[in-house]
Amino acid sequence: MTADSITEREPSLGAVAARGAAVTLAGQAVKFGIQFGGIIVLARLLSPEAFGLVAMVTAVVGVGEVLRDFGLSSAAVQAKSLTPGQRSNLFWINSAIGAALSVGVVLCAPLIAGLYGEPRLEAVARVLAVTFLLNGLTTQFRANMTRQLKFGKLAVADIVAQACGLGVGIGMALGGAGYWAIVGQQVAQAVLTLALTAVLGRWAPGCPQRREEMRGLLSFGWNLMGTQLLQYTSKNIDSVIVGHQFGATSLGYYNRAGQIVNGPLNQLNVPASTVALPILSRLQDDRPRYRNFILRGQTALMSLVVAVFLFLSALAEPFVEILLGTEWLASVDIFRLIAIGAAFQGASYATYWVFTSKGLTRSMLRYAVVARTISIALLFGGAWFGVTGVAAAYALGIAITWPLGLYWISRISDAPVWEMFTNGLRTLAVYTAAAVVAYLAARSLSNPIAEVGVGAAAMAGAAAVMAILIPRYRADLIAMREIGGLVKRRL
Repeated sequence: MTADSITEREPSLGAVAARGAAVTLAGQAVKFGIQFGGIIVLARLLSPEAFGLVAMVTAVVGVGEVLRDFGLSSAAVQAKSLTPGQRSNLFWINSAIGAALSVGVVLCAPLIAGLYGEPRLEAVARVLAVTFLLNGLTTQFRANMTRQLKFGKLAVADIVAQACGLGVGIGMALGGAGYWAIVGQQVAQAVLTLALTAVLGRWAPGCPQRREEMRGLLSFGWNLMGTQLLQYTSKNIDSVIVGHQFGATSLGYYNRAGQIVNGPLNQLNVPASTVALPILSRLQDDRPRYRNFILRGQTALMSLVVAVFLFLSALAEPFVEILLGTEWLASVDIFRLIAIGAAFQGASYATYWVFTSKGLTRSMLRYAVVARTISIALLFGGAWFGVTGVAAAYALGIAITWPLGLYWISRISDAPVWEMFTNGLRTLAVYTAAAVVAYLAARSLSNPIAEVGVGAAAMAGAAAVMAILIPRYRADLIAMREIGGLVKRRL
């Protein structure tokens, strides 16, 4: 199967996919630089306690972001057809939910402070409440740009908003604002994202239309929202547990370790899903092309994610020292374990693509109930072993739910599940071996930059040897190179 098979059989979608991937990846690279720059700078301007205080609030009120979206952004993208009236109705629904959540968080601020026994959180929660309204207004502007495949404009909006928000945060930190600098950063970014997506999207919602058929969209959104709510809870209950049981400083270490990992993970996943879901949704009734696209997409994304995060795990100590400074070395073990979890997370993304692109959100909700119950139970068990135990439980939960998700979609769809599993297992095995070689090669060095350099060379060398010895892995690399060629021609 050649790299041009998609374009030969569906030229317009192949061109759009390659162009969208190129633009979105370029935008994500810039955002990655801004985000990592922010992590490095703010970690040197603010204390672990400052990050922990804000993380206490966001871990609790962040569930409102899932409720605010209500799955309707994905519903708008996935729908085969969407009338102007339906689009306007979705805008007003998301906006109303956002407004209601803002009021709810303001009223519940004393309860949030009481949960942790920290009075300062009440004011933080009330200020952050405004982001629900802002993000509610933004939801359908972003969805509309994604549906129309305006990836370039969406990237511009995200980059400018993120850069300006970081500028506000750094300015406030230099002015001695402490944890309020992080709050200011989040609010400023939400304001600018709304303004830019509204202007660049070139779309204005009309008045609500009662006669529009909304049941299918709301049903899709309801089931997806339920799934996302369970996912959010399982992914953030760890922060609540750490903050409640071990305090703001411990949560600060845990939060920064998670940010170093999850920031790059999102920068890789978001563009891939942004491009993949609209294309897969259009191919959902064409099994050969659907199979081709999802297997190639999985191979490209997973190879990159697994390689990056297993390398970060192997060289956790020098990375933490370089990025955050020696005062953050207490987070090394946490960082290593969360990075391992991220590698398995990369294996799970294609499963999510199948659920969403085929409209199987009701089944995805049932799966999420089972998978997230397992993850949450593990997190509570891990808390008995301290903050590191919570991080280990987090990674184990993701590792367990990956094959469970594949089994689930094998029962309800015609996706190429066995090939998806073997592709993932091969990728994990190859880069685990390469990461072990990197760790052994760098462990005796004392300079963190030298450790990273030697480790990178050792991992690349080990991967090259395995490419010679393992034909299927060599084929994966060739496929990635061909996909890269398609993307490069669109830059």
